[in-house]
Amino acid sequence: MMKQQGNVSSKEHHQPPASVIRAHFGVLLTNLFFAGNYSQVKAISPAFVGPYGLNVLRAGIAVLLFWTLWLFGKTSAGIQRKHWGRFGLCGLTGICINQMLFIKGLTLTSTIHAALLALVTPIVVTLFASWLLKERFTLAKALGLSLGIGGAVFLILQREAGQHATNYLLGDVLIVINAISYSIYFILVKPLMREYSTLHVTRWVFTLGLLLLLPFGAPQALAIEWNLFSWRQVVSLLYVAVPGTFFAYYFNAYGIQKLGASVTGAYIYTQPVFAVAIAILFLDEHITWQKILSALLIFAGVYLVNLKRKQTA
Repeated sequence: MMKQQGNVSSKEHHQPPASVIRAHFGVLLTNLFFAGNYSQVKAISPAFVGPYGLNVLRAGIAVLLFWTLWLFGKTSAGIQRKHWGRFGLCGLTGICINQMLFIKGLTLTSTIHAALLALVTPIVVTLFASWLLKERFTLAKALGLSLGIGGAVFLILQREAGQHATNYLLGDVLIVINAISYSIYFILVKPLMREYSTLHVTRWVFTLGLLLLLPFGAPQALAIEWNLFSWRQVVSLLYVAVPGTFFAYYFNAYGIQKLGASVTGAYIYTQPVFAVAIAILFLDEHITWQKILSALLIFAGVYLVNLKRKQTA
């Protein structure tokens, strides 16, 4: 009898706590929300609001919600003087440049192209880590970089006609530069994550990023003709700002806290799957053999550049 109780206790011990299950679900929702952004941005920009103006609106609403959330907490809002410069650079690369080029690029290219090219980010992070952080550059990483970059270039060269893409080449290039900017942000923000909570860092990065966005996006935001908005445009705007930005970043921060950055980051592979499915269902975009081949090359590249890290973990 005692032995049976011991077995039950052992099983209970190995069951994940409820907070971990919630974190996995939250991170999955994060990538679903991010994937939905691709199609919702198409529904509102550039027809009703310019891409830079949309960035000001989404970042402004997110900042308002982040600071409202802080009011109900008991944490400090301060930043050490020595960290202001790094916070500013994170706001520049992680919000201002990253988001402006993402939205602008997305308005020019297709949802499927943008979703697949976003996976260039972990490949570029590996390249920067090898260069700046002196991480070992292995044969697997070299092969992974070659496959990933080759897949991205092959995808960019596929020019297609469609109502949802007006300039594939420029749009794809902007998405890639956006991925590079976010990769730089990823390197810069790591030391801050060791000094402050994830939500604290996210709140200030968004706040400073919004200030940097204003000179570029304020004219477009002020020029919005709100009388042209129907309920569909209002819903798209609220989606991009609330679940697509605020909740996505909040759930992502919760996932990093409970699961760690590696597990949370692995969920990025679900994002293009969600984005492609939504684009096919609602934007009438199509899958071609070229896109499948590009996706396979990029996924293989991401896998290989992270192979050593996974084995170590």
